[in-house]
Amino acid sequence: MSRLENKIEANNRSILEVLDNKKYTVDYYQREYSWEQTHIEQLVTDLCNAFLDNYSPEHQRQDVADYNSYYLGPFVLSEKSGKRSIIDGQQRLTSLTLFLIYLNNKQKELGLNEPISGMIFSEQFGQKSFNIDVPERRACLDALFNKGEYTPPEDADASTINMAKRYQNICDSFPTDRIDENVLPLFLDWIRWLVVLVEIVAYSDENAYTIFETMNDRGLNLTPTEMLKGFLLSKYRNDEKRKQSNDFWKRAIIEIQAIDKAEDQSFIQAWLRAKYAETIRVAKVGSVNEDFEKIGTRFHSWVRDNLSKVGLKNGTEDEFDSFINTDFKFYYNAYMRIKQAEKSLSPELSSIHHIYHWGIASSLSHPLMLAPLKVTDSKELANKKMNLVAKYIDIFCVRRSVNFRLFASSSIRYTMYNLVREIRNKDLAELQDIFATKLEEMNETFSGLDKFYLHGQNGRFVKYFLSRVSGHVDTLAGENTDFTTYYHAYNGKPFEIEHLWANNFERHKDEFEQQSDFNRYRNSIGALVLLPKGTNQSYSDKPYPEKLKHYIKENLLVKSLHDMAYQNNPNFKKLISDKGLGFKAHPQMKMSDVQERCDLYRQISEQIWCLTE
Repeated sequence: MSRLENKIEANNRSILEVLDNKKYTVDYYQREYSWEQTHIEQLVTDLCNAFLDNYSPEHQRQDVADYNSYYLGPFVLSEKSGKRSIIDGQQRLTSLTLFLIYLNNKQKELGLNEPISGMIFSEQFGQKSFNIDVPERRACLDALFNKGEYTPPEDADASTINMAKRYQNICDSFPTDRIDENVLPLFLDWIRWLVVLVEIVAYSDENAYTIFETMNDRGLNLTPTEMLKGFLLSKYRNDEKRKQSNDFWKRAIIEIQAIDKAEDQSFIQAWLRAKYAETIRVAKVGSVNEDFEKIGTRFHSWVRDNLSKVGLKNGTEDEFDSFINTDFKFYYNAYMRIKQAEKSLSPELSSIHHIYHWGIASSLSHPLMLAPLKVTDSKELANKKMNLVAKYIDIFCVRRSVNFRLFASSSIRYTMYNLVREIRNKDLAELQDIFATKLEEMNETFSGLDKFYLHGQNGRFVKYFLSRVSGHVDTLAGENTDFTTYYHAYNGKPFEIEHLWANNFERHKDEFEQQSDFNRYRNSIGALVLLPKGTNQSYSDKPYPEKLKHYIKENLLVKSLHDMAYQNNPNFKKLISDKGLGFKAHPQMKMSDVQERCDLYRQISEQIWCLTE
């Protein structure tokens, strides 16, 4: 091996230095992009919070130079013949690319013109290409860059499908209320120059893979979970008790890491925040980390420093044994029920499943759901408490969404962590009263549906909303379908949003003078339903009266547009009467009909998203 091939370089690089006008390839074995919603939300939240911790409204762009840097970790490259291949770190770099595409689209939307596109794609030898060049991703990245959305084709690979979903998660997570058109230029400067990675370059594949294996070999690295366990077990005097606690802990960690290799840490963070954290860093320049933040970064050392808070002030073996075999075990079991409910819909914990698909970040929701629990609660009571908390989160998020109000973690973090303390160890009736008061005080209500419409960035929420409404109506009528039928499509074709009006302004000039007014009405929630993929495309361009005769074959919410739905259908007529819902046939779909459907959706929403439903 030559001297150059043996060479290894490591340097701090800003994101600008890493991505601007650079070209990278990705090895085949590294090409799968597998980040999940939790990972991308954490990245966006961490970056935004790190910036906002430095920002003050009187700051100018030159003040950003004095902000704290943010370290994003290392990545490994193999360089041969002037070409660089990403050996380790492509998940993070791909996620950064998606975030930069979002920021580029956001600045264009706000009328800004910051030069950040060079970190996304660049031109060499007369050809433009994305800086991280993976052929099968080009169509997705191109659509996201130019249109801000991408619908993967049926034969799309898993990575492309995942990238489209993660881009939408970024849209949902970014705190536009705190980083607006005045703040965004400063944020972009900070991202470019002060977010730092360590670039490790090897000049042979052999060395690059050796570095990769070394960095990913966790055999000798103690995680915070292992360090916490070691500290707790060190307080035992009885060897047999220590062994039993250690065996239980190991079994629990193996089980929870089957969900995700870092899920054990997420659980312990949620548990400690839910039950013991008292303080939180205020959003001011110069403020320092408090309980909530310290638990998020080094919970093992936080426990050692806060024995009184966690009930270990006397330091006795019995206290530590109870902490593991009573407290840890109880909250671990509750957390595992949360994780199971997130993945599959069950009547007992249905709201947990719902907020997993449309809700606040898990770093906020998990502590909230664990907060009111007490180790003396039965499993049934604990589940009722967790589901009630999730129900409140569900109502909060949907009300905000239909009123075009975001709930990015960076924006509501302080409010939600204070809520954790407020509901800690509360009885079920007390929880009900607290949430009822908070919802009564909310400015956002379902009257906002009158003005709510589909646009380029909220398609995922609109599908979620229509899936909930469609599934609710089906359930009331005794149908064998529910939310999962429409949102997940576990069996059969996936459902897609159907416009009742075709995109044909000419047909509606009797009611509209301006194309923009027609577009707004066409996209209003009352003019939208869900249809199976394929059926949606076959109907899309037809006039409404022609579509209507086909709608009678579809789900009940769609079928209700046709007068035949009300004939010989006692279950449907009974639910209309019992629930007082304004269902009616619509032989024509005029502006007034759209408004009536909006009102129907409002009535259904108020029944779905209420604490006593």
